[in-house]
Order: sequence, then C-alpha cells, then structure tokens
Amino acid sequence: MSMSTIVNVLLVVLVVWFLYSRFAPAKGLRNLSGERFKTELDESKGLLVDVREPHEFQAGHIPGARNVPLSQLNGRLSDLPKDKELFLYCRSGMRSKSAARVLQKNGYGKLAHLQGGIGAWPGKLAK
Repeated sequence: MSMSTIVNVLLVVLVVWFLYSRFAPAKGLRNLSGERFKTELDESKGLLVDVREPHEFQAGHIPGARNVPLSQLNGRLSDLPKDKELFLYCRSGMRSKSAARVLQKNGYGKLAHLQGGIGAWPGKLAK
C-alpha cells in the first residue's frame, strides 16, 4: 500500500468520525417532534430551556422558556435543576443536542429536545 493510500484512508476515517460525533444522537436524549414536545411539556413539571444566544431568544421564544445559551452552559449549570426533566431547544436542533451532551457529562439524566428546533414548534412564540 502506498503512503498516499494510507493518508487517504486515515482522512476518510477522521471525516467519518467527525461527522458521527457531531450528528449522532446523544445517548439518553429523547428526540421529540413538535407536537410531542408540546404535549409532554404541558403535562410535566419540567423546565423549558432555550440554548440559543440572547439576541435569538429576544427575537422570539417559546413562552415560559429560560434562556441558557450553549456558549454559557458550563458556567451556568447551577441554574438548572438536576431533579427535573429539561426540555431543550434551539434553532435547528444541533445546539440542543450539544447542550444535552454537556448536561449528561455533568450528571443530568432527564433530557428531551425539540427535533427540528424552534421551527418545529406548533404553538405561538413570545417576544
């Protein structure tokens, strides 16, 4: 096998690993459709967490949401209770998955996220 073939194989492996680590579902995170997310949120005593940045939150958010941006999450873990289910959402679903991974590493177990982000939310938004 030539050196260029080995390098190409290694690059493909790294790209596949990177894509998998970014897009694979977080273990234990429940992925909920917009309707299911709304129903479960209405029926639970969980906390709704918007992990978007403050300017995105101010432009429109799900009523009752607490804004804890992903960029600040590690420093604000004490703002989030470990004994309640956390319902996470963002713009598209990517940041809420990342937030779930951070939360899981810090001992949070009851996590759900809005698959498709705020665009999948079937209800009204607050400003």
